Amino acid sequence: MSTNVPAITWVNGSPVIPSQQAILAGVQTDINAAFGGGVNPALQTPQGQLAQSEAAIIGDKNNQIAYIANQVNPSTASGIWQDAIGEIYFITRIPGAGTVVNATCVGAVGTVIPVGAVAKDNNGYLYTAITSGTIPSTGSITIEFQNQTQGPIACAPGALSIIYTAIAGWNTVSNPTAGALGNLVESRAAFEARRAASVAKNSVNSVQSIYGVVAAIPNVIDVVVVDNPLGTTVNYGPTSYPLAPHSICVSVAGGTSSAVAQAIWSKKPPGCAYNGNTSVTVYDTNYATPVPYTVTYLVPSSVPIYFNIEIQNNPFLPSNIVQLVQNAVIQSFNGEDGGTAVGIGSTSYSGRYYANINAINPNVNVIEVYLGTTSSPSTLLVSMGIDQLPTLTAGNILVTLV
Repeated sequence: MSTNVPAITWVNGSPVIPSQQAILAGVQTDINAAFGGGVNPALQTPQGQLAQSEAAIIGDKNNQIAYIANQVNPSTASGIWQDAIGEIYFITRIPGAGTVVNATCVGAVGTVIPVGAVAKDNNGYLYTAITSGTIPSTGSITIEFQNQTQGPIACAPGALSIIYTAIAGWNTVSNPTAGALGNLVESRAAFEARRAASVAKNSVNSVQSIYGVVAAIPNVIDVVVVDNPLGTTVNYGPTSYPLAPHSICVSVAGGTSSAVAQAIWSKKPPGCAYNGNTSVTVYDTNYATPVPYTVTYLVPSSVPIYFNIEIQNNPFLPSNIVQLVQNAVIQSFNGEDGGTAVGIGSTSYSGRYYANINAINPNVNVIEVYLGTTSSPSTLLVSMGIDQLPTLTAGNILVTLV
């Protein structure tokens, strides 16, 4: 039995789907032939309704076939197909991570704040110390804490203020800057970006291999790896962070210090120096007596980012336009709109935010987006050093109707 409905054609292994109009025309021709000709093709007739329904079913199945065919392409794969592609590179989807915040711990000189110490914010969320430190003669030290609850949960300046784990000599805790938001289950776009950047994970002695293994550590929300192959100190990036001769610098937000240090040591070239502000001892267990090594990496300081956004004022704007704009900016800033998140060592441009703001409502017209590290930004871009972790809260986004 033959049909006049056009089939899917395959060009270089890729499916080419016939148009819905061509499918409908083929179904109508088949129906007309089945009834011996003379059938009224009008779509409002019973036979026309039947033709539309059959054409819709065929078109839907064609779309499903095309969808499945596209799942073998890393650029378009999603769900379990994307997970399978990731398995080829021995990476799995990150389940989620808690917000990371740098907190100032004040207390008696010599008091040790260990990894695992817990503080609580004013909303009841518990934060665990992921780096350790000993309070110096100044009476205070900055420790990195991570929310035990996964997701983009805001931690405003000063919100982390309660010591939950009692430690003798530890008197107060407070975060001078907002936390870097965590994330829920890794999105399709984020997973593909990490896969592409992690293809060297299973190699050793390269910047890419170090990035790949550190990025895969649970609860790591951002990582940047750079090296200095020269025999002299190099000042890197907008903050001129000094890189020692023949050294690497691994800047990491999130993850436990022991896991980060072990991952770095497992991939770094022999004899290569380190840079950073956090040192951890790891052990080579290939010997009867494990050999200790000190690994140093960089925990970036939180840097608040500010926005000044001008929107054309008109009577058709939603009543909550300010909140909607703030939400759109935060979404783009965190890469939740399918784009790239603003992170350690990155540069963000004002044009990055136009589309998501304009998408709020057809009546929204962006005049200008200014951003920077001051409370009244007037620049069109902001650049982070490898020692800076950008953070953003709705309170730092000024929306003006002009």
